[in-house]
Amino acid sequence: MPALTTGMGHEPGLYELLAALPSKLKTHATHPEESTFLQGMFGEKSLHSLFMIHERLQHYEESKPTPVLNNAASLCSQLSEEFQEKSGNTEMNELLKLLSKPHLKSLLSVHDIVAQKSYEPELPPMPDDINDDEDSVKIIRLVKNKEPLGATIKQDDLTGAILVARIMKGGAADRSGLIHVGDELKEVNGIPVDDKKPEEIIRILAQSQGAITFKVVPGVKEDALTKEPKMFVKALFDYDPKDDKAIPCKEAGLAFKKGSILQIMSQDDATWWQAKHEGDANPRAGLIPSKQFQERRLALRTPIAIQPIQRSSIRRSIGFRRSFRLSRKDKKTNKSMYECKKSEIYDTADVPTYEEVTKYQRQSRAKHRLVVLVGPTGVGLNELKRKLLISDPEHFSVTIPHTSRAKKNLENDGVEYHFISKNLFETDIHNNKFIEFGEYKGNYYGTSLDSIRSVLSKNKVCLLDVQPHTLKHLRTAEFKPFVVFVKPPTIERLRETRKNAKLISGKDDKGSAKPFTEEDFQEMVATSQTMEKQYGHLFEKVIVNDNLSEAFGELRGALKRVEMDTQWVPVSWTHS
Repeated sequence: MPALTTGMGHEPGLYELLAALPSKLKTHATHPEESTFLQGMFGEKSLHSLFMIHERLQHYEESKPTPVLNNAASLCSQLSEEFQEKSGNTEMNELLKLLSKPHLKSLLSVHDIVAQKSYEPELPPMPDDINDDEDSVKIIRLVKNKEPLGATIKQDDLTGAILVARIMKGGAADRSGLIHVGDELKEVNGIPVDDKKPEEIIRILAQSQGAITFKVVPGVKEDALTKEPKMFVKALFDYDPKDDKAIPCKEAGLAFKKGSILQIMSQDDATWWQAKHEGDANPRAGLIPSKQFQERRLALRTPIAIQPIQRSSIRRSIGFRRSFRLSRKDKKTNKSMYECKKSEIYDTADVPTYEEVTKYQRQSRAKHRLVVLVGPTGVGLNELKRKLLISDPEHFSVTIPHTSRAKKNLENDGVEYHFISKNLFETDIHNNKFIEFGEYKGNYYGTSLDSIRSVLSKNKVCLLDVQPHTLKHLRTAEFKPFVVFVKPPTIERLRETRKNAKLISGKDDKGSAKPFTEEDFQEMVATSQTMEKQYGHLFEKVIVNDNLSEAFGELRGALKRVEMDTQWVPVSWTHS
C-alpha cells in the first residue's frame, strides 16, 4: 500500500492518518462488503473524537507549558513608575490607573507565587550509610496528622526482627500503598529499632508529628488480594479496647455498644478482625476481637449462676393472656405455665458475640414481622397489647391458644380456645408444634406455631408475649420477629405509679385481683434485670413502662417504623 502523505510538509498525526485512511483503503478492497465495513469502522465519529483527544493530550505533554515570566508583579511596578515620570496621553493614564488597582496587583502576585513554585515531588535523600551487602531496603516517608498511622507491629519470636503485623484498612499506611504486612522495620526517623521493643517503637511513633521516615526491608510480596465482599455484623456485646488487656494495640481498637452495626473490613487475622461503624465517613478501620476469639475467652470465664425467670399466665377470651401468680408453696409443686421445651440453661450455652446481618425492608404484599413482647409479670404487657388491638383491630391481632380441658358453656371452639384432646395435645408436643406449653390442674395449655401462622396469613400483625427463652425458636426467616422488651422503672417510681393498680393472681379459672406488694415490685425489677442480662442481645427495642400512655406511643411508633423503614436483620432471614 502506498505511503500516506498529507502534503503539509510534516509527519502526519494519528488523527490525520485516520481521516485519510478510508479513501486510501477503498481502492484495495476486493469486495463491496469489505469497503462498507472499513468505511463504517474508520468513519465512526466517536473513534475520530478519541484520536483527536489523544493528539491534543500528546501535544500538551510535549510542549510542557511553563510560565512566560515569574516576576509579573515587579514588572508591573516598574512600568507604573516609568509612566508616572512621563506626561502620558489618555490611554497611558488609563493603563496607569488600571495597573494601580489592588485587585490586579493581587492577581499578579498570586501568578508569581504559582510560577515560582516547583510542583515536582521532593523525595528524601538516600542515606549514605547503606551497606551494599544488606537486603534491598525501601525508604518511605509518610505524613502523620492527628490520626494514627493505621499499622501495628510485632517482634519475631525467632529472629527478634520488628515486623509489620497488620495494616488497618483505610488508614494512612493503607492509603499510601507503601507499607505491607511482613515488611521488616529497620529505622524510624533515622533511629535504629533492632535493639528496641515494640512498645518503645510505638512511643516514638506516637511522639512524632508531620513527616515520618521509615527504613524497611520488604517482606515476601503476596499476590494481589481479592476484593473482600462487604460483610456487616450486629454486635451482641459492649466492647472498649481500653479495657482489653489482650489487644495488641489499644489505640488501634474500635469501641462499640451492643446493637452497633459494624462493617467487617478484614478477617485475615483469626484473632483480631478489622471493622468500622456502618455509615462512618472515616475510612480507617479499627481492631475488634474476632468471633472465635471472643467466644473462646467468654466461655473460659466463670459462668454466672442462672436465676430462673418465673412468669405464669393463662389465655382468656379474645385471646388475651391473663397473668396470674402461684403461691410459694405451689411454685414448688407445680410447673410454671408455658414452659418452653428447651431449658434456659441450654440457651445460655450460646455465647453472644456477633450476628451477620443485612438490610431488609418489607414489601407491600409480604407477611408482617411477628411482634414479640417480653417482660416480667406486672410490667404491663397485657395493657400494651390491649391498647394496640383497640387502636386498630383490623391491623393487629393475637393468637388463640390451645387447651386440653373441656369446653364450658358459652365457649366456642376457635374463639376462646382451640379445644383438643389430651392425647392429641401430647402428640403435638412431641412433634414440636408448640412454642410454649404447660400444665395446670391436669390440663394442658399452649401457644402453637400454627396459631401464629394463622394470624400472619390474614395480613395482620401478630402480637405475642412469651417467656424470653422461647425467642431462640421464634427467630426464623418465617417469622422475622421484632422483639420488644418492656421493663419497669425504678422501685421508687413503681411505688408511685402502681399504688392503685391491681395484679391478677389466683389458682382458679376466674382468678382474683390484688394490690401490688413491695415484694412484687422487687421481684419485677430483679426479673427484669435477669432477663436483660441473659437475653438482652435479642431485644431490638427496649421500652420503660413508666407511663402507660407514653409507653404505648413509643411502641406504636416503633411498630410503624418496622413496617415502613429498612432494618438490619440476620442474613439467614433473607437467604433461606
